[in-house]
Amino acid sequence: MSVSEVEKKILSGGAATPAEVLAALRGPREELWECAHRLTAAFKPACFDFCAIINARSGTCSENCKWCAQSAHWKTSCAVHGWVGTDACVKAAQDAAANGVNRLGIVTSGRGQTPRQIDEICAALRAMRKASTIHLCASLGLVSEEDLKKLKAAGLERLHCNLETAPSHFADLCTTHTTAEKLATIRAAKKLGLQVCSGGIIGMGETDEQLVEFAFALREIAPDSIPVNILDPIEGTPLGRSAFLDLPRILDAIAVLRLVNPRTALRFAGGRRRLSDADAAKCIYVGMSAGIQGPLLTTPGSDYADDRHLAAQAGYTFAR
Repeated sequence: MSVSEVEKKILSGGAATPAEVLAALRGPREELWECAHRLTAAFKPACFDFCAIINARSGTCSENCKWCAQSAHWKTSCAVHGWVGTDACVKAAQDAAANGVNRLGIVTSGRGQTPRQIDEICAALRAMRKASTIHLCASLGLVSEEDLKKLKAAGLERLHCNLETAPSHFADLCTTHTTAEKLATIRAAKKLGLQVCSGGIIGMGETDEQLVEFAFALREIAPDSIPVNILDPIEGTPLGRSAFLDLPRILDAIAVLRLVNPRTALRFAGGRRRLSDADAAKCIYVGMSAGIQGPLLTTPGSDYADDRHLAAQAGYTFAR
């Protein structure tokens, strides 16, 4: 089946198969990109969704993820600090809202949360809800259904839990937890009616087949948002000397994610600052329809004004 036939199939309500997407990925690149662009134009929302995060607890993580500067297994220059406190979370929510951001996520390092840490996060969520109308998200590692109930009652609307890569590739990059454990957290969140944000990192040595597998693994969980990180190699991590992906491969990955998840927001995340505005505009053209603004965790993030003009040029508006 040709790329144009796959496109017609998707536009008529059907879904591409892994074999069809792999064939499209290995065909003429420009045809793949243009197909993804037309699907984006057909299904994209009117608004370009912007979120922000607060690095609420950083470093000394027990997990051995090969890409991550926060892992205690690697020697990096990552900032290390404990829980920032409720006041800092409230200020981050107010600052983000004042800059036109739609949602703010509390992000903590570590495999998961202790009961005390859950209580601290719940207190912060309640205070943020009182002080701002911004939508509230969190990225807390592996979380039980019982703790998710507490977080939802405190005001949490969306849980972030990345699959990171294809399930067949994950064990090559992390051995201290599994894709199955991530899926258990995601399913518990969806069971409770929480929105889910789940994506991953491209550029960690995945094959064509694994890139396609990753896209279909995400389709299986049907997230509300797919953050697309481009590996920004960090000195001291096992992937620290990897090459940054070239633009054609980045566009290939965005296009694959768009063909498999035609209606889901694809969100600029880590690695965006390594792209020029011209290259970022090409990413929006092919399929990006959301972004993270402000500081990230261990790599540079966008300023609050960045990417708004690019999104506007692509025909998007902005919610406030």
